[in-house]
Amino acid sequence: QVQLVESGGGLVQPGGSLRLSCAASGSIFNILRMAYYRQAPGKERELVATITSGRSTNYAYSVKGRFTLSRDNAKNTVYLQMNSLKPEDTAVYYCNLYVEQSIGGYLEVWGQGTLVTVSS
Repeated sequence: QVQLVESGGGLVQPGGSLRLSCAASGSIFNILRMAYYRQAPGKERELVATITSGRSTNYAYSVKGRFTLSRDNAKNTVYLQMNSLKPEDTAVYYCNLYVEQSIGGYLEVWGQGTLVTVSS
């Protein structure tokens, strides 16, 4: 089993910054891919950013240049630094990991989600 704990959401004014964290624990041998998705009210869930085990990153066009995804392998944690936030960034943000388990096999795990609200 693998558990995720997300933190860092909240209310921020336009132009402000927030940092989300997602810490994984459990039967982890290697985290092959870490990602954040988001879902705004009335919209489908969309991919925000991904980072591989080799630290290669990809970003949605809407956040490129404003968001930075990084990982700390020693802590099995991924961070999403969000700068220059806009009202349209308001959403529930979900951490998503693809894990190679220490007990064998692979597992996709979702966090519980954390709400980010950008509003004045």
